[in-house]
Amino acid sequence: MNGSATPRRRKGIATLAELDAFDSIIDVRSPAEFADDHIPGAISCPVLDDAQRAEVGTLYKQVSPFVAKKLGAAYISANIAGHLQRLFLNRDKHWRPLIVCWRGGMRSGAMTTVLRSVGWDACQFEGGYKTFRSHVLGELERLPGGLRFVVIDGPTGSAKTRVLQAIAGHGGQALDLEALACHKGSVLGRLPGLPQPSQKWFETQLWQALRGFDPARPVFVEAESRKIGSLRLPENLFVAMQAGKLCTIEADLAARVAFLQRDYDYFTVDAASLKRHLDALRPLLGHERINAWHAQIDAQDFAGLTESLLRHHYDPLYARARARDYGTGKRRNHAAGGLDAADIERLARQILEAA
Repeated sequence: MNGSATPRRRKGIATLAELDAFDSIIDVRSPAEFADDHIPGAISCPVLDDAQRAEVGTLYKQVSPFVAKKLGAAYISANIAGHLQRLFLNRDKHWRPLIVCWRGGMRSGAMTTVLRSVGWDACQFEGGYKTFRSHVLGELERLPGGLRFVVIDGPTGSAKTRVLQAIAGHGGQALDLEALACHKGSVLGRLPGLPQPSQKWFETQLWQALRGFDPARPVFVEAESRKIGSLRLPENLFVAMQAGKLCTIEADLAARVAFLQRDYDYFTVDAASLKRHLDALRPLLGHERINAWHAQIDAQDFAGLTESLLRHHYDPLYARARARDYGTGKRRNHAAGGLDAADIERLARQILEAA
């Protein structure tokens, strides 16, 4: 073999470049590791659960590696047998799974060995999750600069997210950051029953979305600050958004109040929760203002509460944030009308055509 020949891949080992070539991705890390982040589409099949992993790790450090490996092997063998019986017996002989652990070591090696002994072309992911994570971080630095962003701007209650979703419905490329973050990006932005993902899983979902976009076509995104709830946008994505073309939705106060009452209707059924969220603003706005809002909640004056929130908190905050993050330069304005379903569809078509 001469020096220019391409080396053959080691049998049973797959690289990052082959990630999309498998029928299934089997993540054998612990449930906690999987919940924090994983390759999109992967199935969680831990060979050590959280308690077992902690026990083996403690033995490794405090007793000896040999004792830890003996117990770990017992747990791993039993868990692999369980997965084989519950999940894999219905797979035909042509099934090709990729097996992933933390760094491509003992856990994924054990599962790969068993599955290959059955006759499946199972492969161990070289470098494991650590290699995948490094790739995601590198791509989040690279991908945003190759995309042309159209940033949908407008004050709170101007239906930006709904317009973005309508653009996607008409075939536009849309990056819905609030959907990925499970948060609407304000003090009242937490979605009921939906905790925010980990920072790592948020970034993995961003990578998955960005790599699927066609660089020749615009990508529509809502104007966001650097943080959405507790999550941070990758710096290069935020910079690329700041350089994007701005489309501002212009809506009057009455239309925004009516829209917000529809969009945040879940707050009206839990007055105690709404009060707790607003209490977070006491250091910023003072007790008098927050107490007045509490009184409006008790009186079920949600239209008056929404208007006051916009006038005294959201609109001033929006003006400062947009000047800071997106400047006061040229932008294309789109009149919103009443922000009903027909208005949102019209705005989506206008912004698509203008892009």
